[in-house]
Amino acid sequence: MIEYKREKMMDELKKYISQFIQTESNKTSMITVTNIDLSKDLKKARFFVTVFPENEEVAALDFLERNQKNAKEYLKEKSKLSRIPFVTFHLDNGEKSRQHLDEISRSL
Repeated sequence: MIEYKREKMMDELKKYISQFIQTESNKTSMITVTNIDLSKDLKKARFFVTVFPENEEVAALDFLERNQKNAKEYLKEKSKLSRIPFVTFHLDNGEKSRQHLDEISRSL
């Protein structure tokens, strides 16, 4: 039961953070939420993102870090969650590595 609640919460968080990024970003890059790491006590949510084009990663991460508080306020406003976790953003290096491996395997 607890794992189901956690999964449902993660789905809702991902949905609304994605909407927040879509509405608030300046559209110079495509920022995609690829994964969420939600703490066991549900108080911290780490959002992993990928950015295209890659040369905009620093600017996109800077934008997300500056807007952490606004993202949390957006979650409070839009979601039905009773407790909103502390929000942080990180680049998803695992996804980048997977894409690189795909490129290598295609070239072989």
